[in-house]
Amino acid sequence: MTVVVTDSTSALPEALRAPHEGLTVLGIPVLIGGTEYREGEDVQAEAILRAMREGQTVTTSGLPPEELRATYKRLLDEGATGIVSVHLSGRLSGTVAAAEAAAAGFAGKVAVVDSLGAGMGVGYPALAAAEAAEKGLDLLSAAAAAQDAIGRTTTYFYLDTLEYLRRGGRISAARAIVGTALSVKPILGVEDGRIDVIEKVRTPTRGLQRLAALAVADAGEAEVEMTVHHLGSERRAEALAGWLQERFEGRLRRMDVTEVGAAVGAHCGPGLVGVITRRRA
Repeated sequence: MTVVVTDSTSALPEALRAPHEGLTVLGIPVLIGGTEYREGEDVQAEAILRAMREGQTVTTSGLPPEELRATYKRLLDEGATGIVSVHLSGRLSGTVAAAEAAAAGFAGKVAVVDSLGAGMGVGYPALAAAEAAEKGLDLLSAAAAAQDAIGRTTTYFYLDTLEYLRRGGRISAARAIVGTALSVKPILGVEDGRIDVIEKVRTPTRGLQRLAALAVADAGEAEVEMTVHHLGSERRAEALAGWLQERFEGRLRRMDVTEVGAAVGAHCGPGLVGVITRRRA
């Protein structure tokens, strides 16, 4: 049977992850004040929030090829016939490159998929691959299911500041407004694996309104699954989710509200609210 590997930047809620026995999630390394932790194992979003508010340095690194190689070997030794490995955008992290290096030693039994996304922009393709594998589809078909999900997924998010993205070097078009823009509220999108500024707003309320409008426009008339991510902004996230549930009514297959993991949170900072939409039809 084909199985799926992803990393913890996927921010998969337990309710979505648990039903899939063939889905392995590896914790991304997170460094707080120079001490390394593993996301989802010994550090959660709460620790990131606390560290940021205390002024500690918070950084992340990609999964090392050795760990990925060991994971692939273990899964194949346990009986997997193939592995689809779905990860955070290769333009935001080195994990995809590490996965490709690790996969090279397994004679085509590992297919690496660059999600070109973050958060559930990684999670939805990983779930699509897992669902395909559970239907008995082979490695290439499961990888194709992940690629199809990528094409049906959009990501937008609101930040209170660009400062954390600036520090981590995770902004592209945003560089043009660094400095003057640090005092405004940016709406960003993940396009072709890069983080780009879509527009700027003056208040959090306007930011949430624009997130909702962008999600509605991209969804069209399709049935959708949606995830609202946040970091230390549960009230805003619940408000956005409630509005979207009313707007989509019978076309909304599922809505999840989750706090992003430590790795994504370290680069976005407190105040993050994002909406990830997967069109199903």
